Amino acid sequence: MKAVLITYGQSLTRPVEDLLDKQNIRGFTRWTETFGRGSETGEPHYGTHAWPSKNGTVLAVVHDDEVAALLDALRRLNEHAAEQGLSTFVWNVEEQL
Repeated sequence: MKAVLITYGQSLTRPVEDLLDKQNIRGFTRWTETFGRGSETGEPHYGTHAWPSKNGTVLAVVHDDEVAALLDALRRLNEHAAEQGLSTFVWNVEEQL
């Protein structure tokens, strides 16, 4: 199993959820307001007067064989809306109850 953390500009909430549906990934946890900035060129998403945009974050635990297709779909979404910002991180899951 893998934990996939997806952080994205809040305007991508619906496209990310649609993508999860299309990948048949049912279970996930979503945080509606997260803050940060991209490590390379990303604009800050701080939810402040100066930087009003915000991020959303999703954590999904998926089977190992689902990761490649999910990451590929997320790359395509990011290429389509690069100015919104989307980052993904994958970790091994030791146990799941």
